[in-house]
Amino acid sequence: MKVTKVAIATSLTILSANCLSAGFLEDAKTSVGARSLYFENDVREAGGADQRQTALGLRADFASGFTEGTVGFGLDVQALTAFNLGGGIDNQSASTVNTVTPVTSDGSPVDTWARLGGNAKFKVSQTELKIGNALMPNLPILVSNNSRVMPQAFEGGILSVKELNGLNLVGGKITDGSSRASSNYSALAVNGGARGSNSFTFIGGDWSPTKDLLLQYYHAELKDYYVQDFAGLVYTYQIMPGHTLKGDLRYFDNGSDGKSGSNGYVFNNAGGFASKPGEVENQTWAAMLTYSFGGHALLLGYQSVSDDGSMVYVNSGSVRDGKNSLEGQGGASVYLFTDVMANTFIRAGENTTFGQYSYDFVANGIPGLKASLIYLKGENIKDRTGNGREYSEWERDMRLDYVIQSGPLKDFGASLMRGNFRTEVPGSQGGADVDQTRLYLNYTYSFK
Repeated sequence: MKVTKVAIATSLTILSANCLSAGFLEDAKTSVGARSLYFENDVREAGGADQRQTALGLRADFASGFTEGTVGFGLDVQALTAFNLGGGIDNQSASTVNTVTPVTSDGSPVDTWARLGGNAKFKVSQTELKIGNALMPNLPILVSNNSRVMPQAFEGGILSVKELNGLNLVGGKITDGSSRASSNYSALAVNGGARGSNSFTFIGGDWSPTKDLLLQYYHAELKDYYVQDFAGLVYTYQIMPGHTLKGDLRYFDNGSDGKSGSNGYVFNNAGGFASKPGEVENQTWAAMLTYSFGGHALLLGYQSVSDDGSMVYVNSGSVRDGKNSLEGQGGASVYLFTDVMANTFIRAGENTTFGQYSYDFVANGIPGLKASLIYLKGENIKDRTGNGREYSEWERDMRLDYVIQSGPLKDFGASLMRGNFRTEVPGSQGGADVDQTRLYLNYTYSFK
């Protein structure tokens, strides 16, 4: 974390003489928030873990404005603490997956954990650089996961250039990450990789030539694991007033990098088939159409994973330390429509058809209330042995959200989610039927 500490120390030195200048405090934003989560994950297999757990997370954020001058300086600070209120997976091995809290050496959940982070930021015109350990990118090649009580955070630097209207260029380097269920930072890896890498570099951008069209391209490299190219297109067409049709295309091309496949830099291909075991060889594409009218939204889509191996993304949940223990708890997001509650539908050869219906009750005079139902069916999953056998799996998720719109509890929100996942994939290849329930209670207060 040497670079982060130097950047923040430099920023503080500069700010010590300028912190009262126009912009730094006047444009600052401060908020405090709380999130409680009841998480139930019932693995419907003999000997499967049945996890029922409740946790509470508290979060405070300070984001300054920028000092005056050619180069503006600022500082973001984030403090988080969380408490295990009950439940979990007790007295099992340290390799037991507990996705809500960190675990002790015997695998049982800790009582409390905390994290303090910050970013120094520098701005010239419409170009901004952030360096720190509280980066939470939302990019096609790296998505910060926020599905538990703490958000996933990364350490490194990200440069954003918005000098031309409609064009946003982004580049950066990430060295470490702290997962959604961890207080420490660990090296990076591909999903299922055990050896850490301290270099994830990327460059790309979003271009909107018109208000209805978005074009995207990104190139990324997780050193000694994979290189990745992403291309995306989003187009929104207004059929008539109040009726829109949105198309979204996404394509990933993934290949091995450096030591991939050797010296411990291998991954498990989501437990499935790989034409080059331990290496990365994958192309994944997806297409989605969404028709919206009134409070209704109907989504239909298709996703295809190539036969040579599974889709890859940054997930450090399998990284081991010098004692062969997990450095941090897992949990990550991938920029795919199929990244849902229990599964991601990214196995080699998997072709997934999915549909979702959602309704916003504001059309019925109940603002803040929303409901959705999604169903996904993945087929043609290749057997790990390459014997020609294929499997299928499906998932059905339901969700209900409500946010209070006014009064003393304005912005207090609740989300209830229920998912059912069923698979033919053998347990030896990572398959297991799962029923999952989540209840979130969220509240954030922003100081004026």
